[in-house]
Amino acid sequence: MPALKPTDYTCEVIWLGVVTNGDRKELLSEVLTDAMLSFEGLAGSFHGGLTRPSCSRVKSQYAKGTEIRNERQLSIVSAEELAAIAAKMGVERIDPARMGASMVVRGLPDFSHVPPSSRLQAPSGATLTVDMENRPCQFPALSLAKVVGDDAKQFKSAANGRRGVTAWVAAEGRISIGDTLTLHVPDQPPWQPSML
Repeated sequence: MPALKPTDYTCEVIWLGVVTNGDRKELLSEVLTDAMLSFEGLAGSFHGGLTRPSCSRVKSQYAKGTEIRNERQLSIVSAEELAAIAAKMGVERIDPARMGASMVVRGLPDFSHVPPSSRLQAPSGATLTVDMENRPCQFPALSLAKVVGDDAKQFKSAANGRRGVTAWVAAEGRISIGDTLTLHVPDQPPWQPSML
């Protein structure tokens, strides 16, 4: 019996980008029209590789700098949530390139909260595994400040619960602007520790 089940939920890829340098103050993605995904992520990506040094997001599990599996190869955000962040900040729009995003999708409700371990599968067979919700941090605000000024200071609070997800490549293949990704979710009931 399959442990992952396809859903009727899909989303459209409307933007692709890759961060090629580690300048946290710039955090600027280069815009792409399509991308070949390998087991190491996006070619040339600063965030690529099979492993990475641990960071503050997993400090409860590992000493900083411990080599761990790279579950943060891509940062995926939704157009709907970007619009909500912009509205809360009082700016016209949020440029995903200034967030260090790898992909923007449209059409999947409550995108930042899709279940961890869900899959987003492209027509080519390229498949991304959602690790977890991406938490807001100050680095996008530093980059956004270059185009929206002091309004960027509101980014962290405005993006809370809307920052998208991190993901890693489960199956290699090409993803292009306009592709439809199908959401597959783990076939299991919610965790209920009080029921034990």
